Amino acid sequence: MSAGFTAGFGAGAAPVLNRRLHLEQAQRVADGAGGYATEWAVLGTLWASIAPGTGTERAGELVTLASVPCRITVRGAPVGAPSRPRPDQRLREGPRVFRILAVTEADARGAYLTCFAREEVPA
Repeated sequence: MSAGFTAGFGAGAAPVLNRRLHLEQAQRVADGAGGYATEWAVLGTLWASIAPGTGTERAGELVTLASVPCRITVRGAPVGAPSRPRPDQRLREGPRVFRILAVTEADARGAYLTCFAREEVPA
């Protein structure tokens, strides 16, 4: 049984959505010096279940990054709906940030979505 799921999810049972995440969208804003900076705007709040995968560690330019793939389950939303996460967005839980890589329906009815995401933190 995966963390955050009731036994038998996919066979009629529902996931336990007990994590409050903020859905964020990148926005380009003028930096006042003729260039642009990226700021993240909160689009809304989603209740979710997070199932972490196996982490890795890699050297970044200035720091070492620990990277953990995650499967994040949220309530379903139609394609194009503002509440449906997209790969150019991210989910945030306090200081934790999950970059969305892909989104697909978690069940045949589309009642839930699975967001394949990656959390990267300095190691």
